[in-house]
Amino acid sequence: MAQGLKGRFITFEGSEGSGKSTQIALLEKYLKEQKRKVLVLREPGGVKISEKIREILLDVDNKGMSDACETLLYMAARAQLVEEVVAPALKKGLIVLCDRYLDSTLAYQGYGNGVDLGIIKTIGAFATRKIMPDLTFVFDIAAEKGLARINHRAKDRIEQRKLAYHNKVRRGYLAIAKKEPGRVKVVEVDKTKEEIHAVIKSYVDRVLDP
Repeated sequence: MAQGLKGRFITFEGSEGSGKSTQIALLEKYLKEQKRKVLVLREPGGVKISEKIREILLDVDNKGMSDACETLLYMAARAQLVEEVVAPALKKGLIVLCDRYLDSTLAYQGYGNGVDLGIIKTIGAFATRKIMPDLTFVFDIAAEKGLARINHRAKDRIEQRKLAYHNKVRRGYLAIAKKEPGRVKVVEVDKTKEEIHAVIKSYVDRVLDP
């Protein structure tokens, strides 16, 4: 967390179909019941400019997009979200829950596409103003199983990629978690949503009331 920020920043990461959205909603409800001020965001998106970038990134017609372009567009969307919402909210002392953040770019564009991790981290520090999460959850699921969970709907440009790519992304997330065990907690998703929620709550309670 950057200096001068009173709030808490919690991010949710994971491969496609890992159940992040369900757990974010449950945590938001839990925190609001405790009378805490909570803000829920998603990436890429969250503000007008970033949502427009999201449309470009996920459009299935943009198959010719280069890895460099893709990486920089994610960073651009993130920079705008941090500027407009994340930094001000944390300064006010809010708890910010974000569906994806910088770890997504490391996993998808770095480990998945082979973009240099050092370059991603350097650009990421600039885009985020070095604001890093206090706590990050990685929802771990076999890529094949996760993709099967979203078969009921049309898949976006990233979701349409081959299984081998999604396996690289999963391995990337696990590598990130291994490097930063203090911040990043791997959550196995082969439990009921109530059991997963209990795990999430226990970690969050420790961050909010150390």
